Amino acid sequence: MGKLFGTDGIRGEANRHPMDAHMAFAVGQALTYLLKQKKHAPRVIIGKDTRISGYMLESSLESGITSMGGVPYLVGVLPTPGIAFITESMRADAGIVISASHNPFQDNGIKIFSGSGFKLSDAQEEEIEGLILGGKLPLMVPPPAEMGYAYRLSDVHGRYIVFLKNTFPRTISMEGLKIAMDTANGAAYMVAPEAFSELGAELTVIHNKPTGLNINDACGSQHTRDLKKTVVETGADIGLAFDGDADRLIAIDEKGNEITGDQIMIICAKMLKDEGMLKNDLVVSTIMSNLGLTLACKKYGFKNHASKVGDRYVLEDMQRLGACIGGEESGHMIFLNHHTTGDGILTAMQLISAMLKSGKPLSELAALMHVLPQKLINVDVQRKPDITTVPQIVEAIKQVEADLKDEGRVLIRYSGTQNMCRVMVEGPTKEATDKHCAQLAEIVKTALS
Repeated sequence: MGKLFGTDGIRGEANRHPMDAHMAFAVGQALTYLLKQKKHAPRVIIGKDTRISGYMLESSLESGITSMGGVPYLVGVLPTPGIAFITESMRADAGIVISASHNPFQDNGIKIFSGSGFKLSDAQEEEIEGLILGGKLPLMVPPPAEMGYAYRLSDVHGRYIVFLKNTFPRTISMEGLKIAMDTANGAAYMVAPEAFSELGAELTVIHNKPTGLNINDACGSQHTRDLKKTVVETGADIGLAFDGDADRLIAIDEKGNEITGDQIMIICAKMLKDEGMLKNDLVVSTIMSNLGLTLACKKYGFKNHASKVGDRYVLEDMQRLGACIGGEESGHMIFLNHHTTGDGILTAMQLISAMLKSGKPLSELAALMHVLPQKLINVDVQRKPDITTVPQIVEAIKQVEADLKDEGRVLIRYSGTQNMCRVMVEGPTKEATDKHCAQLAEIVKTALS
């Protein structure tokens, strides 16, 4: 049996190993057992997105926690960052999120927050993994009288909305602002519209009727066609696209153009810089960020550090280097002066704050960063050897880099949650970028299938 935890918890197709009821039960037991070493009857928050498999996994986690003497609190459907907030604000010992983020409905995942609202470290995940794979959990259960009770919380949405609203400055107002919003039929479908409505915005909301089977289905942050159309048709000032668990944001400007996570980060970082709030004059991005972000950081006088891909690594580097803003090109943004984890709704609050403070439309703010032509192709693979050990891929990369010189770059890496290799090329023109990326993707496909 292989490693369970990837870059964002445990993930896989629902009702199949490792994302089945048996594994969820074991995760609940292992987490509770470790927490009991420090405190009797650990309290664990459990929340989920709108996937149909969430019911099965929620019940299994609840059973595992109570069987080991823990006390689970079920909060139902709530964005991932909302679960982190509730975990910390209730002073619980841990929080569990049942979600596969931007993946299709048939996938699901389990990720865990510590009591402080931060995701578990690699070492903590390895402890849990060791207990599960060791096969001795059934021998560790307490006697029947020491099993746990379970509770369902009903007031968490209001608490989270108040938290979100408090991150938006009281000196400005959303009154008269027209927002188009796509909630991806996911975890934000209730709280996001309510939060912005309570701040006075005029909303048009699409893809906010989850069925359990339509999360991220041709909608949300990865599929913005419907939102672009809605922005233009309604004359909205901005479009907001969340993913299934609402920890990331992709924005649409008033002209119907998509604004990347890198551009959002530059806009918000410049706002903080202008206000003297950009801690250590530092922005933390990832190796997947566009070269334009690095150039923009130099232009506006702040430093840039590129982390490994994955929000946990961005967060680690932010804490180590003392940064207050960091994120990924995909729209996953962390504002450490407000929250412990990436939050798409909170990011939208900060982006709109920058718009209103500057008095400029989003299209003008987006021009703060010039996006170099970039092409990303996801290649399904059967195996994941170290890229540097595959001669045909290494040679192909060398040839493309020689052709691009200093006007572009190549990045090939595996997905941490799927059997997929991501091939990314940036270059001086769209034509050259697309051509090189297609060539590399074909070579990767041939070599790793």
